[in-house]
Amino acid sequence: MQNLLPLLSLTFALLFVGDAVAQEQPAMPEPTQEHKWLQQFSGDWTTESESSMGPDQPPVQCEGTITSRMLGGFWLVNNMKGDYAGTPMNGIQTIGFDETKKKYVGTWIDSMTSMMWHYEGQVDSTGKVLTLEAEGPNFMSDGTTTKFEDIYEFKSENELSIQSRILAEDGKWITFVSGTATRSKPE
Repeated sequence: MQNLLPLLSLTFALLFVGDAVAQEQPAMPEPTQEHKWLQQFSGDWTTESESSMGPDQPPVQCEGTITSRMLGGFWLVNNMKGDYAGTPMNGIQTIGFDETKKKYVGTWIDSMTSMMWHYEGQVDSTGKVLTLEAEGPNFMSDGTTTKFEDIYEFKSENELSIQSRILAEDGKWITFVSGTATRSKPE
């Protein structure tokens, strides 16, 4: 009987494991309509913009590129390269949709700063404008933080208007980057 007990235990364990493996595995999530909306960014873009870092600063003309690709149907990854007043800049942006928050979410890092920006935002009722909000260092005032907005508006399938705004101490939004991106090659 003692020799039979280990054999019965092994048989029971194999039946239990076999039953667990035979059970259907939960389905992996599928991209939602909000995730699919991000696909329209996919492709290669050329950019032209004007930037001003304050009311007393002259505007700077910037040219660059954006390479946009979807990651698994859930995340947009934008690799942005450009030249800011003779200084090369490289930035990486991610945008996805958080189903729990019911908001678009994302990050931004670049070669000119040490901060990782965290975004949240929405697409407007027209379905053409994505506004992402973040909080970060106020470059117009030392030692404080303020709100920022990055606004992407699809003017057409191949033209995108881009604006970055900062909330000033007086409560007014100031546009410090304004430009366009033109699709040079779809993904």
